[in-house]
Amino acid sequence: MANFFEIIKSDIPVLIDFSAEWCGPCKMMPPILKKVKDALGDQVRILKIDVDKNPAIAQKLQVRNVPTLAVYKKGNQLFRQAGVLQADQLIQLIKQHI
Repeated sequence: MANFFEIIKSDIPVLIDFSAEWCGPCKMMPPILKKVKDALGDQVRILKIDVDKNPAIAQKLQVRNVPTLAVYKKGNQLFRQAGVLQADQLIQLIKQHI
C-alpha cells in the first residue's frame, strides 16, 4: 500500500482499522465499519490495514495491538485506540472532525 501516507493527508477524515486475520475481535469490525460508512457516506474514508500483510506501515505507526482504530485528517492523527469501538462512538468521533 504505497500510497497509504498520501491517503491519510486527505481533507476528509480517514478511519483506519488495523487488523489481522488471526484476531478474533477484529472479526467484529466489518459490520461496525459498514454502519459508520452508511451513516457518514462520503464524509469519511475507511481503510482496513492487515498488519501482517503491511508490516512496514504497522511498524512506522507503531501499531502493536489489533484491532487498533485511528482517524487521520490532513496527515495528522486525530484519534487512536486499541480495541473494538461501537459504530455510534466512531460516528460521533468522526463528526467532530468533519
